[in-house]
Amino acid sequence: MYEEFYGLKEKPFSLTPDPKFLYLSSRHREVMEYLNFGLLQREGFILITGDIGTGKTTICRALLNRLHEETPVALLLNPFSSEGELLRYILSDLGISPSGQTKLELLEELNRFLLRQSSAGRVPVLIIDEAQNLSFSLLEQVRILSNLETEKEKLLQIILVGQEELRAKLKLSKLRQLDQRISVRYHLRPLDRKEIPRYIDHRLMVAGSQGGISFSGGALREIFNFSRGVPRLINMVCDRTLLNGYVKGDYRLSAAMVRQAAKTLRDEEKIPLIPVRIRLAAVGLVLFLFFLGVLVFFFFPREVKESLKSFFPQKFSSSAKGPQKFQISPDKSAPNALPKPAEKLYAYRFDKSLPYTLHVGSYRTEEMALEMIQNLEALSHPKYISKLVSPEGGVWYRVLVGKFKTQKEAQEAREEVKKKKGLESVKVMEVIPGEGSNEPHS
Repeated sequence: MYEEFYGLKEKPFSLTPDPKFLYLSSRHREVMEYLNFGLLQREGFILITGDIGTGKTTICRALLNRLHEETPVALLLNPFSSEGELLRYILSDLGISPSGQTKLELLEELNRFLLRQSSAGRVPVLIIDEAQNLSFSLLEQVRILSNLETEKEKLLQIILVGQEELRAKLKLSKLRQLDQRISVRYHLRPLDRKEIPRYIDHRLMVAGSQGGISFSGGALREIFNFSRGVPRLINMVCDRTLLNGYVKGDYRLSAAMVRQAAKTLRDEEKIPLIPVRIRLAAVGLVLFLFFLGVLVFFFFPREVKESLKSFFPQKFSSSAKGPQKFQISPDKSAPNALPKPAEKLYAYRFDKSLPYTLHVGSYRTEEMALEMIQNLEALSHPKYISKLVSPEGGVWYRVLVGKFKTQKEAQEAREEVKKKKGLESVKVMEVIPGEGSNEPHS
């Protein structure tokens, strides 16, 4: 309705995933770099996750435009009811008319196609969007596809794209084999507040704006309050705000126009807004609990403090400006740091001259920790396991890499691990010895 009024060629805030409107924020630029790295290195599996509306599908569309025109690509957007249906769709999207009837025949058909492409120097790409909707059996079928390989390289690159729950789903024991094969991972987060004006200007310019449309500072604040940086919500509220400006004949869009747009959208889309009074009440509750904790610490008897500790178990303490820290202390119920034989091979021993290490991950069983260590064998740094016994009685096995004198050395090693293994979750930690022991068990 408003394109002619504003002198636009098309709607700037459409909800369709048009790659020409893709704004490469710092996070979107990073995810594209991860995708390019995974494809160039032929890593096999790549995982891209993000909240609803953060731009994952648009990233997929933009990636398709960047791939070499001769690269065969299959893009799956819908869930499937059976493994055979999944295989037939992949073959069809790769330009093959499937003739097989059984799953085995379809797999052999796909394998022959991939071998022909490999001989021609091409590696087809399979992108599965909304992968969190795939059943366990279909995800297992996707894992089996990664077995299609030669002695030297993968025949098929697979990119899984999904929402936050996909990450949790892959951590389940029945999908452990698939999760372990994912070498490149990235979680796409919403835009920062300061990126919203650049995002809006970018989309307006692509749609043909000559700079005549402007949002006031108050309008930009209201857009952030409504969207929290989620691109889809930014598009929705900006589209409705432009409509309000058109109705009023105004090229300068105000905070009041955004608030009116946000109100109508909440009424239509049922997008919840936490009232100011509730937010203030929540802040007041947090402050009350904080001062209550201070009172307990200084004035309550020791017995009360000890009973409260069970409600607030602490394993790690971290600082935004430095590495995470963990404390090691003796485990009186378990004299050995780790069950044999891992105790002899990988048990961590604290060295006060080398207080920094890399924390790769924590696992429920020693077997899982050992599997991760095997995946890290190519790294030059030594690998360790540290057993953590929580106050509630649970046990975790932490995989650690290297011992370092300074935080800077540890950060450099972290970049090396990220580059070679694509492990984004690796963190620098400073080891704090507990009283009476230098043995790690905490």
